[in-house]
Amino acid sequence: MQVPSLARQSLAALGWLGRYIWAGWAGAAGLFCFAALWQFGHELYGSFILPSPQETLDALFGLFALPGFSEIAGNSIYRALSGFLLAAGLGTVLGTLAGYFFAAMRLLRPMVTLLMGVPPIAWIVLAIIWFGSSGGSAILTVVIASFPIAFAGGLEGVATRDRALEQMARSYGASSFTRFRTITLPHLLSYLYPAWITTAGNSWKVVVMAELLSNTGGIGGALATSRSLFDIPQVMAWILLVVIFALATEYLMLQPVREALERWRAAGIPWGVKR
Repeated sequence: MQVPSLARQSLAALGWLGRYIWAGWAGAAGLFCFAALWQFGHELYGSFILPSPQETLDALFGLFALPGFSEIAGNSIYRALSGFLLAAGLGTVLGTLAGYFFAAMRLLRPMVTLLMGVPPIAWIVLAIIWFGSSGGSAILTVVIASFPIAFAGGLEGVATRDRALEQMARSYGASSFTRFRTITLPHLLSYLYPAWITTAGNSWKVVVMAELLSNTGGIGGALATSRSLFDIPQVMAWILLVVIFALATEYLMLQPVREALERWRAAGIPWGVKR
């Protein structure tokens, strides 16, 4: 008896979810090791310098009871994700197009290097001068600071593709779209995902920095308030919250997409082995 198509898809999705969750044990072990080092630093320097993980977790749960917490966290989430999506989208499209044209590659690569050489704090200052203390300045800073990473990933992914394999596919009558989907895209994704992950992490760092310096609220503004009050556990709690959001962006948004689009990689991996 054949299993209905919907049931097969549901079982396949559950199997993938189980493997994905099981593969997270290695990462969780790394986080526990980091927590142990954190506790060791707390024992050496005390709570005023470095609150313990338990104190930080207690302060983190206390943040949820703060008035306006949802607005504070929501503003930072909106700015970080908006900046990330704009930077990743523009960088990927323009970098991919530039990879097909040698002249554009030679022209744009120095400009990207120039953008990467400017520290994010300089862009924050310029954005505040140009647009004032608003959420738009934080988003603009994220886009400018993170765009070159996605652009470089798209450019290198296309520029290093196997042209001989592409020429062979053309000789067999494969269309441009088919060659891109079957030859260029799998190779391109291996460059884009590390670039997107770096861009996502960079977005959260830049947003908090921009909010702190421009006094536009969000987690950065709350972090500045906690610093002025010398509430060190709450400072660490806000930092931990940003780290949680960054991890969620990677492992709940980017990695599932990667797993779905690169299922072909799993064919060569022995059962129980996870890269």
